[in-house]
Order: sequence, then structure tokens, then C-alpha cells
Amino acid sequence: MPIQKSDAETLRPLAFREPAEVLDPDKLYTVYEIARLLQGLDYDTELDVETENVLLDWAIPWMIKHADELVFADPESDTEPGHYGLAE
Repeated sequence: MPIQKSDAETLRPLAFREPAEVLDPDKLYTVYEIARLLQGLDYDTELDVETENVLLDWAIPWMIKHADELVFADPESDTEPGHYGLAE
């Protein structure tokens, strides 16, 4: 349900962080780990499924926007996720 702007304590601009601000250049991460890092969480933070799905809704478009700055490593098996990291 919408609220009135005047009811919000603080309004701040929507800003997305750059990949180099989020990812360690020597590591590769799953999209799930990147989603956590984008929110300022540790990459291994336990989340419920609903929260993780919301974070993925933010992470996937961010990754697409920054695709030129990222690399992808194939998964080790069909049941494992791929890993992403900073391009050199």
C-alpha cells in the first residue's frame, strides 16, 4: 500500500554500487552471493527463500547492467550454479 512521502523519515537517492565496490577481484561468486553482497551482507548469510528471491530481483538486473565488467565461470556440474567475478 502506498504511503505519503511526507510520512517517510528519510528520502535518499536510489544508487547502485559499482562492481569493484562490491566484489573482491580475486574471487568468483554465485549470483546468490552477489545478491547478499549488494545488500551489505556477508556472502554466506543465511536467508529465507522469500528474502533471497527479492534480493535476486535486484542482483540480476545489476549484473546485466554491468555485464561488460564481469566474467563467468561454468558450473562444475549441472546441479551447481555458475560463478561470476570482476573482469581484468
